Order: sequence, then C-alpha cells, then structure tokens
Amino acid sequence: MKQKLKIIVPTILITFVLTLGAVFLAAWLILGPDGISVTESLALVNLRFVGEYKINEVAGAAMDGMVKSLNDRWSYWLDAEGYKNQKENRSNSYVGIGVSVTYQKGKGLYIKSVAKGGPAEQAGLVAGETILKADGVSLAQLDLEKSYLLIKGEAGTSVDLEVSGADGTVRTVTVRRDVVASEPVSYKLLENGAGLVTLKNFYDRSADELKAAVEDLRGQGAKAIVFDLRNNPGGYLTELEKMLDYLLPKGPVFRSKTRFGNEDVVESDSSCVKMPIAVLVNGDSYSAAEFFAAELREQGWAIVGGDITCGKGYFQQTYPLLNGGSLSISTHTYFTGKGVSLIGTGVVPDPLVKLTDDQNALLIAGDLTPENDPQFQSVLTALGF
Repeated sequence: MKQKLKIIVPTILITFVLTLGAVFLAAWLILGPDGISVTESLALVNLRFVGEYKINEVAGAAMDGMVKSLNDRWSYWLDAEGYKNQKENRSNSYVGIGVSVTYQKGKGLYIKSVAKGGPAEQAGLVAGETILKADGVSLAQLDLEKSYLLIKGEAGTSVDLEVSGADGTVRTVTVRRDVVASEPVSYKLLENGAGLVTLKNFYDRSADELKAAVEDLRGQGAKAIVFDLRNNPGGYLTELEKMLDYLLPKGPVFRSKTRFGNEDVVESDSSCVKMPIAVLVNGDSYSAAEFFAAELREQGWAIVGGDITCGKGYFQQTYPLLNGGSLSISTHTYFTGKGVSLIGTGVVPDPLVKLTDDQNALLIAGDLTPENDPQFQSVLTALGF
C-alpha cells in the first residue's frame, strides 16, 4: 500500500505541474506578457493594497481603458445590470405596464398608446390620460427617466397610479406589472395607396413582422411600400439577412471578412417582392438599418430618401463574461453584395431632405404625420404619387 502511495503522489504532483505549465503557456501565447501583467496587477491590488477600494470598480476602470484604447466607437463592455437590460431590450419585450408615454413637465406622463392585451389595458388605462402619481409619488417635477423607474419593476408586482382623464377626472388604478411584447414593426395603408412600414429595430421577431406587414399591405392593394428606418439602431445580422432574402432577387446581398481575411457571402434566393419601394433613413440609422437601404438601392430595388446615414462598416460579437457582464467587440468588416463598404460615407439619399429641429423632435416623439413629413413626401413624389 505504501509503495502504491509513493507512486501515486509524485504522479499527481507531476500532472499538476504540467497542467499549470500548460495553462501558463496558453495564457502567455494568447495574452502575451502585457496581458498577463494586467491580470497580475489586479491580483496584487486585491491581495496587497492597503487602502479602501472596490474590486469591481477597479476592474471596471481597467475594462474602460482597454476598450477605449481600441479606438473603435462600436466596441463596448457592459456590467451585469447593463447586459441584463440589453438582453431584455433586444428581445423586443420588457417588464412593465405596457404604455407608450411622453413627459409633460408640471403634470406627469401623458399616455400616447396602450399595448393591446397588456397590463395597462387590462387595468382600464386608455390613451389620452395622464399619470400624475406612482405609489403616491408625484411625477410633476420629475423627468421622463425618473418617472419611468418609479413605474418599472419586477414582474408580478403592482403599482398604484393616480391618473387624470382628458376631462380632468382623477382616479387611482392598480396595475400589475408583467412581461410586455413591444412591436418592432408598425404599418398602415395610406389613402393614396402607399403602404408605410416603420421598422424600429432589427432584433427578435423583426424579420417575421416585416414580412407579415408587407404581405398584409399587398393584400390590401398597396401600390408601393415605404420602409421608414429613421432612428433605427440596427440589430441582429440574422434578422437583416432574412429581410434581404425576402425582398431581393437571387444573388449576393451581404459580404463580411474577419481580421484574417476569411470572407463569408450571404446569398438571396430567387423569390422576391416586385413592387415600387422606397426607404427612409437619417443620421441615426445605424448598422443593419443603413445597410438595408444601401443593398436595396444597389440592386435597383428601391429609392432612398431622408438624410445621410452614420457610415458604419463593422459588426460586433457579444461575449458574456464571468461576472455577468459582456464584452462586445468589432470582429468583422462588412460590405454590400457588390463589395462596397459604407465606412466614412454612409448612405447618401436621393432625394436628400433635411428636417428642421422642430420636425425632428416630432419624429422622435412619433408625432410627425406623413402629411407634414417632408422626407416622406419627397419619396412619395419620387415614386410617382
């Protein structure tokens, strides 16, 4: 028995040393001496620093410096809470009461719309009412964000809202918070026969909802489709690819390259949507949004109106971190089907029409009607309406 122990113990030690050496060698090859020194420095701070500090703040500052030194405006990192909120937003759902609001200083939150089937509708709230208080706290002197935080909460909890109707009648309503689906696509058929499809982002369900909107409008007899992608932040490449495949004829619609030069090409099939199309963009049409416009115009499938887009040409991959946060870094450059990069140029619309500050504020608030929207009217004219 002792003889066996004499053999086993050295074997375990040798295996441990070899494993440790392999790990160190791998770290050296991947991180290099500078990268290992960062880890070493954090360990020394954690073990030897005599003053008061918070290791998460030290690590966060190190992450800030690392990402900033990449000199890439598109790369970023999020802490655990930020990453959780991001995933919620990108799912096109959220925990809340299901209302779209604007802030009225000195009053509270004016309800513009109520989500169908959501908690607010179930509690009897309607568009046109104003939320004056949340759990007894007046919203009159708070801003939109602080008011929103009072109403937002965990699913299954309730909030008491004091609400004023259009006639001035004040009542108290208890609303139970729940998961609410937000619609990435809205659409309508205008009197002149043009279909307006507003795409808010390229996250979950956006491609399927865009297809459904177009098919419904075609069924209603739409003579043309206008896609409004202004103030659209972009989103998932997979959603963009599905949209381009649905709309465009057979051929390459997206190209990307890694840092090593490996190229990937996405092809559309022969099925497509054949009808007059226009796309509206502006300086806040990012990533997938501006690419959507660029690719449709490149193939002669649409005219593009509005204002010049941001000019992005990298896409990011998000990597979850052990602390619950995430790191998103640019991993690919991308190009149109014909190999054109948008970096530094963006998409220059034709017709190019700029909104006034007042018109842009109305657009952001969702209150700029098609009749009073010069960018929308310019593409209607270009389409022959």
